[in-house]
Amino acid sequence: MEYKLFIDGRWVDGGPRLEVRNKYTGEVIGALPTARREDVDAAIAAAAQAAPQMAEMPAHKRSEILAKTSALIRERREEFARTIAAEAGKALKYARAEVDRGITTFAIAAEEAKRIHGETVPLDAVPAGEGYFGFWVRRPVGVIAAISPFNFPLNLVAHKVAPAIAAGNSVVLKPASTTPLTAVKLCQVLTEAGLPPGALNLVVGSGSTVGEWLVTDPRVAKVTFTGSPPVGERILAIAGIKKVTLELGNTSPVVVAPDADLEFVAKRCAVGAYYNSGQVCISVQRIYSQRQVYEPFTEQFVKASEAMVVGDPLDERVDVGPMIDVREAERIEGWVQEAQAGGARVLTGGKREGAVYWPTVLTDVRPEMRVVAEEAFAPVAAVIACDDFEEALRQADATPYGLQVAVFTRDIQRVFQAIKRLNFGGVIINDTPVFRADHMPYGGNRRSGLGREGVRYAIEEMTNIQMVAIRLG
Repeated sequence: MEYKLFIDGRWVDGGPRLEVRNKYTGEVIGALPTARREDVDAAIAAAAQAAPQMAEMPAHKRSEILAKTSALIRERREEFARTIAAEAGKALKYARAEVDRGITTFAIAAEEAKRIHGETVPLDAVPAGEGYFGFWVRRPVGVIAAISPFNFPLNLVAHKVAPAIAAGNSVVLKPASTTPLTAVKLCQVLTEAGLPPGALNLVVGSGSTVGEWLVTDPRVAKVTFTGSPPVGERILAIAGIKKVTLELGNTSPVVVAPDADLEFVAKRCAVGAYYNSGQVCISVQRIYSQRQVYEPFTEQFVKASEAMVVGDPLDERVDVGPMIDVREAERIEGWVQEAQAGGARVLTGGKREGAVYWPTVLTDVRPEMRVVAEEAFAPVAAVIACDDFEEALRQADATPYGLQVAVFTRDIQRVFQAIKRLNFGGVIINDTPVFRADHMPYGGNRRSGLGREGVRYAIEEMTNIQMVAIRLG
């Protein structure tokens, strides 16, 4: 099926066609043009022209558009889910779950659009402020460049677009080139919901061209990006003076205390490690088990890993589909082989067929191995024995990343020990790092990023504080 770019409320042609393929069968499921420099310029110009209209739009009207968008996605739930499963290779059950989260994210944004407010400032708290009345309000920043990844082609787009609209901004969206069709459908829905022309524009192309044109344009007031740390560093280097939110990588650790329910933990870790073929920035990657429960836990985890059904993501029974492309599957295959050459053992998995890589459990790994030290972004997890709880926390925290971490224990003292010891944006107790509620603040410390998502918190990142001081008399 043929699609187009979306600029200033119109579907338009662009440069060379980009084919979008079913990630399991390789079949072409859609095509659309890539954006040329003039197309990106037109999209930014349209967004800049629409920005004042969006800023002046009453909060209740923005809320109505977002609520209608949520309702329309719900009506087309299966269409969205099957598009995600085909173009992203995500198992249908998890594609449906993503659509449900996207519905929720737009619904939350509809509510938050009516809650944007400021507060008074007691200026007379200092002598210089005597005789003044002060307050501040939040104002939209203007044009937002939203650059989204392939792994959640609806909900991670929603986490950028929905709060931007709620706050009264306009948007130029660049979805991942491997998964743009879901974003096309979302533009259709938002238009039907009443979003005015220019408020949302869609351009497609590589990060090195389209992405950089967006990031460096002075008319763009904010960049919100989800992707890899090297690209995040590049954005910071070239963006100039504008607001930037970065959601980057992680090497998500899990700490298993001896009092945890090992069977439950193993099953949760298997889902957390392998859903979406491990291509989630908070996917379970490093599991630190205290030595006294290491063997029984590892046995349970291998069992849970082998229970995962691998195959066509459009098959209702399947848990794990293909990775986004063969190159990524070959990359992780090489990482695992490299770890094996260094002494690591593969307890299950370690097998590849085309873009499909089987759920893989490693042991006897070392901290410097890439499967431990770098973000695997693949269905691979390592189980590591530790002498005590403090040592497990130390190893879990020994990383340049800091997005989310999980601790399984029934001991409240251990819980607070972990909270104090771990430098992560999110500490999840008795579930895996993949837990995320779409209204909570979500983001990383250290090399994992800057700023926070979660609708209310994204709105704060997408607005500026405007201070007002009034001299009385």
